[in-house]
Amino acid sequence: MTATDDILLLNAYIDGELDPAHALEVERRLVNDPELAAERARIEALRRVMAERLPREEASPELRRRVAALVPPRPIAAGWRAGRSLRWSAQWGAMAASVAIGLIIGSVGTYVATGPPGPAPVAQLVVASHVRSLAATQPVDVASSDRHTVKPWFNGKLPQSPRVVDLAAQDFELVGGRIDVIGLVPAPTLVYRRRLHLISLTALPVAQAAAAPRRAIDGYNLVEWTDADHAYWAVSDLARPELEEFAAAFRAGEPEP
Repeated sequence: MTATDDILLLNAYIDGELDPAHALEVERRLVNDPELAAERARIEALRRVMAERLPREEASPELRRRVAALVPPRPIAAGWRAGRSLRWSAQWGAMAASVAIGLIIGSVGTYVATGPPGPAPVAQLVVASHVRSLAATQPVDVASSDRHTVKPWFNGKLPQSPRVVDLAAQDFELVGGRIDVIGLVPAPTLVYRRRLHLISLTALPVAQAAAAPRRAIDGYNLVEWTDADHAYWAVSDLARPELEEFAAAFRAGEPEP
């Protein structure tokens, strides 16, 4: 089997879609294949993060009424069977409506997880991207402490390469960069490190600047600022004074020549 086949099979196993024989085969391979076991742990960690961070959609009363209207009425027998038939009709109608609502809610959940984030605020989206990077095998797509390596990597992938500043002298080591998607907009993200704390710095169009900046979300601090071209979002579990120190150093730093 190819690596792609292994990943597809592993996802089917995690989803509970395999028959018992194939499920046992995957379990046997997980015991003997450390790389496959690590990939399973990564996928399950990512799913836990998505379940915790992504907003949940509730079915509105109007949606429930519309689903209930889709259930066809059942004929009710006359005589002594009428009461019994009425109870069965109500029960089956309720069950059908519940199943339909469940399917719709499931579809909405899939849309939220894989489709456009809708009205979710930018602050929430950049924090979610930071958390996803922490759950990934590595938090960057290009790993380098050399800004002359990181900046050219974005060329051809985005309309404009981000501003990259060397902050090693201020004890903020450049780790690399990646591309995030924030509100359907591909955005460059630089990753820095101070001690064991990673900092994600995402550059977005000025139109995505915060009207009322958030200081923290779910234990992650945020610092946001704008210049003539971009709105910058720095996210980290680093203490807020140190994250503000990073933002000040980046703003004052000289970009690459």
